[in-house]
Amino acid sequence: MKLDDDIHNYYEHLVLERIAKLGLDKSKSADYLADLCCLALNQVPPRYIRFEVDMAFYLPQSERKQMEMNVEYAISKALRFLNDAEHDAERSESQKEEQAD
Repeated sequence: MKLDDDIHNYYEHLVLERIAKLGLDKSKSADYLADLCCLALNQVPPRYIRFEVDMAFYLPQSERKQMEMNVEYAISKALRFLNDAEHDAERSESQKEEQAD
């Protein structure tokens, strides 16, 4: 049994679903999206499954809604962090250019 093929974290599916819903997969680089996924997934508890159908069959609707809300919050927090980091990097670069002049 190869575990990385047999099991996965269901939150990964929800994070990717949210990224697509926001259109970020069309507007951001692969590196940005990888960072976004890592930051978001580190904020939610793991929920390991073998098959997607397991979650569809056994997960109560209220729990799925809560998981989706957790992902929305985690993604928005990760986006703020990444956008602030980009802004800080741009500001730092601008200051370096001004000092060079």
